[in-house]
Amino acid sequence: MRTRLSICSRKRRYASEAEAAGAAAKADVALRPYRCDRCGQFHLTGRTKGKRPPGNAPPVPASMP
Repeated sequence: MRTRLSICSRKRRYASEAEAAGAAAKADVALRPYRCDRCGQFHLTGRTKGKRPPGNAPPVPASMP
């Protein structure tokens, strides 16, 4: 889904994903960074529907011999 320009202009911009992730870690609520398709920088969002938390990928099944 494309970010609306009005939403982009109201959000804080971060130059890197690491910088945005650091800000998200300090927040009192669960936030995640994403790259904005309008400005090309990173914003934070609280929307997590259908998203996996970072570092919690499902295990890869072992291959059969």
